[in-house]
Amino acid sequence: MQFQFNSDSSVMGTENVAERIEAQLRERLARFEDRLTRLEVHVRDVNGSKHGADDKHCTIEARIRGDKPIGVTGKADKVDDAARKAASTLVQRLERHFGKADRHSHDARPDKVL
Repeated sequence: MQFQFNSDSSVMGTENVAERIEAQLRERLARFEDRLTRLEVHVRDVNGSKHGADDKHCTIEARIRGDKPIGVTGKADKVDDAARKAASTLVQRLERHFGKADRHSHDARPDKVL
């Protein structure tokens, strides 16, 4: 699974932030890793140098092998918290997506094959 990190100029410590978020996402999404081709993470500070509630946004797009991508966004006061919220939402969406796919996949039973 490829990992791509993008941030705007107002997010400080980009390398360190990218490493922390990548480690967190790889840990949270380890069980889906063989079903995902790429994770694209976008982190930005909406207000720039001004401070405000929930001004850090983290958008994650998970590219699913052979299916449409799923995108989620988390908002918080800190970049890591926004990434954590987005990761939690993504895990829920992927569980729901793959749960449905697993329930609806039908293997031909030997006695039913013509």
